[in-house]
Order: sequence, then C-alpha cells, then structure tokens
Amino acid sequence: MISLILGVSASLAGAAPNVIRLWPEGVPGLKTDIGPEKVGGGYNSNVSEATLTMVAPAVDRPNGTAVIICPGGGYVRMSTAREGDQYANWLSTLGVTSFVLKYRMQEYGHPAPLQDVLRAVRMLRSRAAEFNINPARIGVMGSSAGGHLAASAGTLFDNPAGRTGAAMDAVSARPDFLMLMYPVISMQEPAVHAGSRAALLGAAPSAESLKLLSLEKQVTAATPPTLLIHTQEDQAVPVENSILFYQALTKAGVPAEMYLFEHGGHGMGMRDGLGTSSLWPRRAEEWMRDRGLLTQAK
Repeated sequence: MISLILGVSASLAGAAPNVIRLWPEGVPGLKTDIGPEKVGGGYNSNVSEATLTMVAPAVDRPNGTAVIICPGGGYVRMSTAREGDQYANWLSTLGVTSFVLKYRMQEYGHPAPLQDVLRAVRMLRSRAAEFNINPARIGVMGSSAGGHLAASAGTLFDNPAGRTGAAMDAVSARPDFLMLMYPVISMQEPAVHAGSRAALLGAAPSAESLKLLSLEKQVTAATPPTLLIHTQEDQAVPVENSILFYQALTKAGVPAEMYLFEHGGHGMGMRDGLGTSSLWPRRAEEWMRDRGLLTQAK
C-alpha cells in the first residue's frame, strides 16, 4: 500500500515526497478567488492547501517523539525557513520526527488555522505506525502567531470550531506537550498583538471571539505540559503574553516551565550573539529530556 507520505495530489505535483496533504478529501471552506500561494525569501503566504512537511530524525537516534511546528508571521505570512525548517533540523538531531505545518491564515481567518493544526494532530495520531512515532508523544511547537496557533491546539482541542464533520474528528486532537516561542496569547488589551488579532478575527471581532481566542482564558487542567520562551526586548509581542499563559497554567495545575531572557528581539529564531537567549535550545532540550520525550524508542 502506498504510504500517505507519497500520496501527493496533482495540485502538489513536483513537491518533495515528504509533503503530506492535510485535507485530501477537500479543503473545508475552500476559497477559489484568493489566487496562488506565494513563496519566497523563506516565507509562505496566501495559503489554501494546508500541508505537513516531514523531517526525519537523525538516522541512529529516532525516539518516537513527534513535533508539529507552526511558524510565525502574524497570521499574514509564515516564517517557514527560520521558525519551521530550522527548528525541524535541530529537533532531528535530538531524535525527534518533525512536521512543519503550512496553515491557512488571514485569507480564511478563524477557525481555519485551528482546523488545520487539529487535523495535523489527528492525522499523525491516527497514522502513528506509518511515521514510526509514539501516538502519546505528539507535541506542537509554535513561534509568535504560530505560538498562538500551538497554544490554541493545547486549549481548544475539543472546541466544535476545530471540527469539520470528517471521520477523523473522532481521533483525539489534544497535543501531549507544547513548546511556545515568544507566543501571541491574548487577543485583548493590554498584551494583544493587534496585527495578529486583525488577521485572525477581522477589524471588528465580537466579544465572544475575543474571549475564545484569548488563550489565557481557555486553560484547563487538560491543557498539556508547556514550555514557554520569551524576552524582555520583544517589542512586537509583549512578554506579558507568556506570563499570562504561565499564570493560567499554574492556576490550573498544569506542569509548565518558562524562560524569560533579557536579550533577543521578536523573531530571534536560533540566532547567536544574543547572550543567554541564544542558549534557549539547550534549555528546551533539557526540558524535553526531563519529561521523557527524548528517551529512545524500544
């Protein structure tokens, strides 16, 4: 039987064989009037065809853990190279199987990104044996607005807006852990990143949608263990976003660890020369190892 990884549609003809379509049965609410996807300079935008791009673990050390990576970009574009591919290559060295998520953004608005990330979790969990991953060790990592999407997966995994009526909706979409890099969390003042809010919810969002997508208000005891990384120097997404989420996790009794560094502006990725901030991958590796996520598969 041909693996789903090789089941690339005609619309993705010529794409690498590690590209997995999230909606082979048809994109929910497909828009045909927004034009083609734009790719260039390490960014993707104007997305309609949501996909996962798989990066295999280093050959001698697969451990069965999987991470879905959500690049940031304010729900306007995705910083795929810096906050997707780069993280996937790093995680590969740790034995983790990574899947860079290409998700729908401002052209669709809520709930399309939520549907995409939850479908990604469901797909990996339902086909874990094909990908040689542990269905109980599937995490979501996200940066900036991608951090908001990852945190949405960790708080809204049972929300009706994340379902489309597909048979796969029956599979649990709850991630087993979250890794949030300078995430957008709140859709309300004073911590809101206004650009992400406008792209996701429009110019005049309802009070109900503002509350639903202010994820510090959606944390429960079922929210998965979370790692948060942010900096004081972030002038785009205030550090208060991570603090609010950490406080909510603590109140709900969810295991959480947070590193707030002095240096490093927004979108720092894995740059050198930012003082202790440049060492965040070591802290993240320690956190994953402490949670048993880097233990070799049996």
